Amino acid sequence: MTNQKTGFRRRLANYGDADFSLYLRKAFAKSMGYRDSDLAKPIVGIANTYSGFVSCHGTVPELVKAVSDGVTAAGGLPLEFPTISLGESFVTPTSMYFRNLMALETEEMISGQPLDAVVLVGGCDKTVPAQLMAAASADVPAIQLVTGPMMTGSHRGEQLGACTDCRRYWAAHRRGEVSAEEIDEITGQLCPTAGTCMVMGTASTMACMTEAMGMMLPGGAAIPAVNADRLRHARETGRQAVTLCASGPKPSEIMTDAALTNALRVLLAIGGSTNGLVHLAAIAGRLGFNIDYARLDQLSRETPVLVDLKPSGAHYMEDLERAGGMAPVLRELAPLLDLDCLTVTGRTLGEELADAPQAWPQDVVKTRSEPVFPEGGIAVLRGNLAPDGAIIKQSAASPELLRHEGRAVVFDSLKDMAARIDAPDLDVEPEDILVLRNAGPKGAPGMPEAGYLPIPKKLALRGIKDMVRLSDARMSGTAFGTVVLHAVPEAAIGGPLALIKSGDRIRLDVAERELQLLVSDEELAARRAAWSPPDIEAERGWAKLYIDHVEQADRGCDLDFLTAPERRGTVPL
Repeated sequence: MTNQKTGFRRRLANYGDADFSLYLRKAFAKSMGYRDSDLAKPIVGIANTYSGFVSCHGTVPELVKAVSDGVTAAGGLPLEFPTISLGESFVTPTSMYFRNLMALETEEMISGQPLDAVVLVGGCDKTVPAQLMAAASADVPAIQLVTGPMMTGSHRGEQLGACTDCRRYWAAHRRGEVSAEEIDEITGQLCPTAGTCMVMGTASTMACMTEAMGMMLPGGAAIPAVNADRLRHARETGRQAVTLCASGPKPSEIMTDAALTNALRVLLAIGGSTNGLVHLAAIAGRLGFNIDYARLDQLSRETPVLVDLKPSGAHYMEDLERAGGMAPVLRELAPLLDLDCLTVTGRTLGEELADAPQAWPQDVVKTRSEPVFPEGGIAVLRGNLAPDGAIIKQSAASPELLRHEGRAVVFDSLKDMAARIDAPDLDVEPEDILVLRNAGPKGAPGMPEAGYLPIPKKLALRGIKDMVRLSDARMSGTAFGTVVLHAVPEAAIGGPLALIKSGDRIRLDVAERELQLLVSDEELAARRAAWSPPDIEAERGWAKLYIDHVEQADRGCDLDFLTAPERRGTVPL
């Protein structure tokens, strides 16, 4: 009665009698209307991340139904189950703070239920990384389905999209160029449909990287959320999940070091979110790989930005879909990719790319000979301010600030920044460098998207639109400007940011990959001797688990006990 360990026979509850466990499971299954013939089918779990708090996931119920239809048509039994859902603008202190909790819960649900395969339905920034982290650890055949980007809106004839245009108009409002009445009018046009941000923010970045690494059906990254093609893609995802039940491959066979390298190459070429690097580091850590940031920067030197999307360019995700989605990007990158990597179709990336629709004239995806930006979107910086590295999205920065020296204006915390950034008596000039510390994984906690410090009000009113900004925080993938992020180690655990004083000189040289505090080693040693750590202890619950075990940004901010127990090497190759 229990020889075949598939479908309802998998992972039986332990009562000390396996036959009784199966008998009891069938009884309860039949209470839900299933027949014996249904219970003999392979089971495809569908992770449902719908939430009334997450507008990015507004179409999830339709997608779940479409996936279920595809599973049923292919002879499987679809069973949906809920997981945590994270929406960037509704979660306090930040959705990043809960990403690992979602990954942990999703992993346990995959591992603890009788699933032959699982479809992971996600969209908003941290949900797809959490699901891929879970899939890597559970290693049950899995396939990712994203909700897709929103369509753009319009304001007085201008095309608008969240949230690059959100930030642009809010900055204009702070400068006094846009009235309170107009900013309210704009609010109604920034997010006109369900779906994720329609620029190359973190959600779009993760979708593109997921397709590149083979964990999504080809063509799925850029389809708009409200397009009928999204439902067709969902049905096909369900059908493919049934194939995965029988023959795999498993996530560990897809997300190899070569596939992760492909994903990092794509991250650089699409002008992707800096958050994509943190999330890829976490996924890699689940598989036993560390990120080699020196090698990543070598990739950046040879991989230009090809995709002309905001915030590094001019277009939106719906334009990328009209241009052919990821196919033209992957074709242009093909000489730099490992095309032998396996995908969820059971075929290689090269085989899928060869079968993709033929190219047509378009102006969204550029060639390597005439790129949007000559290097990769992200550069890795080193120096005494970030001995383990910091990053900058150079493709979205002001060219004149990529080599800059200025005086530090230091904010000790998010609270300190909020209290002083708009003070009329703030001692700040346009050539200064704004520094925010104690905003990293432990210090905030949760490493919020606060690295995009607002231009001080007194400067904004003078028309200043960009300054060099430096922090141990993150920033939204939709943001732009000359922003240095993820300084490791963070200030809260004694990283060099903790030692800066207002008035110190800082030198940034992106071409030389240099980030340097121009203070003597002797002075820094004296400051370190006088430094005392902030109180970041937590007494209970998720806060304690998180603060006690979260890793630094260069290792993906995962919890140390969730990463693979043994290191298998580094990526990119």
